[in-house]
Parts: sequence; C-alpha cells; structure tokens
Amino acid sequence: MKLKQLSILFIIGTLFAQMRTLPADTAVVTYHRTNIGGKRVEYSVTTGTQPLWSDTSNKPIAGLHYTYYERTDVANKSNRPIMISFNGGPGSGSVWMHMAYTGPMVLNVDKEGYPLQPYGVKPNRYSVLDVTDIVYVNPVNTGYSRAVDNKVKRENFFGIQADINYLAEWINTFIQRNNRWESPKYLIGESYGTIRVSGLALALQNKQWMYLNGVILVSPTELGIHSSRPQADGRRGPLGAALRLPYFTATAWYHKKLPDDLQKKYLPQVLALSEDYSINQLMPLMAKGNSATNEEKQEAAKTMARFSGISEKAILSYNLDVPTTFFWKELLRDEGYTIGRLDSRYKGIDKIAGGDRPDYWAELTSWNHSFAPAINYYFKNILKFETDVKYNLFGSVRPWDWKNNNSGESLRKAMAANPYLHTMIQSGYYDGATRYFDAKYTMWQLDPSGKMKDRLSFEGYRSGHMMYLREVDLIKSNSDIRKFIKKTTPSPNEPAKY
Repeated sequence: MKLKQLSILFIIGTLFAQMRTLPADTAVVTYHRTNIGGKRVEYSVTTGTQPLWSDTSNKPIAGLHYTYYERTDVANKSNRPIMISFNGGPGSGSVWMHMAYTGPMVLNVDKEGYPLQPYGVKPNRYSVLDVTDIVYVNPVNTGYSRAVDNKVKRENFFGIQADINYLAEWINTFIQRNNRWESPKYLIGESYGTIRVSGLALALQNKQWMYLNGVILVSPTELGIHSSRPQADGRRGPLGAALRLPYFTATAWYHKKLPDDLQKKYLPQVLALSEDYSINQLMPLMAKGNSATNEEKQEAAKTMARFSGISEKAILSYNLDVPTTFFWKELLRDEGYTIGRLDSRYKGIDKIAGGDRPDYWAELTSWNHSFAPAINYYFKNILKFETDVKYNLFGSVRPWDWKNNNSGESLRKAMAANPYLHTMIQSGYYDGATRYFDAKYTMWQLDPSGKMKDRLSFEGYRSGHMMYLREVDLIKSNSDIRKFIKKTTPSPNEPAKY
C-alpha cells in the first residue's frame, strides 16, 4: 500500500513538474537605490505578469511579463514621464535594452561591448531612470510571456497588426492599474520594435484615447516605406544600392580598408562624401539600367570601390547592386575573417574562404554569451522572481503575418494629429541589418511635406545595431534620450496646438 501511495505521489509530482506555467496575473516588488550622474536615485521594481483580456469572454488569454521601474523619491508623479520599452525580432524578448541600455543595471561587458566572465550585471550610471520611469514589456512567447488559453489562435498574436492591437489594449490596462494617465508618455522600440511602437502611436491615440509625447526609434526598419518585407535585405534596386553604400563606407573605415586619403578623415567627413555620391550620382545612374554606358558603369564601380573597400571587379559582378551578405564575406576575406551583420566591428571565422555569405553571425553569438546568463541571474537573484518557465531571448512566433505594414504612415498620422508628439531616431553606423542611411531616408519620407521636420531628429553612433553596448555610445545615447524627454515634456499649461 505504501509503495502504491508513493507511486501515486511520484506521478502527481511529475505532472506538476511538467506544467511550466506562470499565472496570468502576478507581481513581485523589490526596492533599490543607485547612482546616476552623480546623484542618488531610489526606485522600486515590479516584475510579473499582467493579463491580456479576451474581448468576448473577459477572461485572460495571455499573461505578459513586464518589469516596471518606478522612482520612489519623487513627490509629484503627475508630471513624471513614463517610457514603455519594446525590443524586436519579432520574437525577441525585452532583455536587450533592459539589460544593456536604459535600465539601472547592465551587462558585465568590456568597454567595446564584448562579453566578460564571470557573467553578470553591474550598475548603469547612465540610465535614464533619473528622468523617466520605465516599463519593459515582453510580447507573447518572448521572455516569460505566454498564452494561457490554448483555444486562442496564433494569428491573434503573431502579425504586424495583431501585435499592435493587443499590445495597445495591454498598455491601456497597465496605465490604468498604475494610475499613470496624467504622466507624459513615451514609447521606445528597437529594430522590429520600431514597427511596433510606430503602429502603437496611432493605435493608442485612436483606440485607447492615449496621446504620447515621444517615440524613440532605435535601429529602425523601413516602417513599410518603399520597402519589401522588413526582415529581408531592405529596399531594392537603385534606391537600395544607394542607401547601402554609406554603411559599406563606415564599416570599411572601421576596418581600415579605405584609400589613405579617405581613411585619414574623420568618420563623419567620410560618410558625408559617401552619402552625397550615393544619392546624387549612384542612384540616378543605376536608375538608367542598361541605358547606362560601360564607361559610366566602370567609373561608378571605381568610385564605389573607393567608398566600400572591395574591388571594382566584385562590384561589377553584381551590376553595382552589391548585397550586404556578400559584403560581410568579402571585406576581410583575404585576412580569413567575416564581419557581423548587426555590428560589423565583430569578426567571425568560416569553414572555407569561398562563398558569398558568412556561416554565422559573429556579433549575435557574442551577445548571447552575455545576455542569457545575465537576465536569468538578474530575475532570480536580484528581483526575486522565481519560475521554471524559460526566458525566451528569441521565442516561437512563426508564421508571422507581415501584411499591412503601414507603421510609418501610422506614425505620421499620429504626429500630425498630436502637436505634442516628437520622434527621435538612433542608429549605429556599423549596423548592416537596419542601416543608418536607410534610417535617415525613412525619417525624410515620414514627413515629405516638411511641416513636422522640427519634431523629427536623428542621432548616429560609432557602433552597431545595439549601439549602447559600446560604453562611449551608452553614455551618449542615454544622454540623447534624456535631452529628448526634457525637450518634449511640455511646460505647465502649454497647449497642444499649431
């Protein structure tokens, strides 16, 4: 009998061990202090899950994991800004900007962003928590967020418009629960997260009656402006080729592959020359197609070789339209290295020197060294959040519905209807996935009339997709956000009008 009881208990215990789930509504609160810019900051951290409610049954269909940093030594919360942070993918957790950029704790990495052992975290003396409270949100299947109703179809979560719609509802609930309706509100998104926050700017305004003060686009995609699918190689044809060349120039300058007369110039000087040539000469020539003369093509290949560090022969073999995948393989081929996609400062080693694309992304492998140990350690040991649920740096969100990417137009509409709303773009010069010159072009096309030009700004950094991993850029990029928030928080009784 005892043996039978033990067997039953073992089976029950095994069943519970296999149910790795989180409640849809739970929270753990801890209290901390830090030093930012030489001043002490007291703050609380609430981390847990908040329900996403069904429209029909009013029951939870998912529990979205979030981490909410709230400064506790501020008397008046009505004019205290709040910034809601999303990463991208789609399918990426909020870990990247949370643990390396704006939050009060960051990875233990060296000054250039390379992983160090022992893995862990350290105080972020440059966090923007001094000027804004921050919420890091994990969409469904990222981080610890999971659906809790297995009858709900995947298409309710995994698509451009579905993602925007349910997150707008979730944000409304969060603001209501935490009594932040009076606060100036900001969204920040990185990579695919820029599609997310651009769409949310209009969805929050039109469907939740929630008006923003600012949107920050970190390493933005094309936002649906003259582009193919966002995860592809970006814009195509003459426009795409012209927008890629300045990124080639930046990367070649970093690896010292430019001619001496260009190499000895400061990076901004070289980029200005490359941008001017790309827009004013290369793009018009490529638009001519086969009506361009051989002499014109030869001259273009010669100039592109100067600005890219790769040979005229290689450039002509692609009819001047050099793919980034080939560039990552070609630039350091003679040295036996490839370069990173998201940050071209990073080097990789392939099995063979031949081929037209790298075997793997050296930068992402390096980052995973640091981020996975740090986020798991941080939640368990510092924020006291205990669970057997796996933290998904990258979660299962496929198939993703890419249709109706009108996020750029959504952001424009939101800005036009809301005189308070400003947008800042932040890009790394060595980012080969969401390239900085594409980001500039996106900014130009967001407002082709030029009537909102004074509410759009661009900041560039000498690093890659996650520019904040490099300490110099961590300092500058946080400083840029701090200035942006201060600039865009209205004075008391300042009306929203043109």
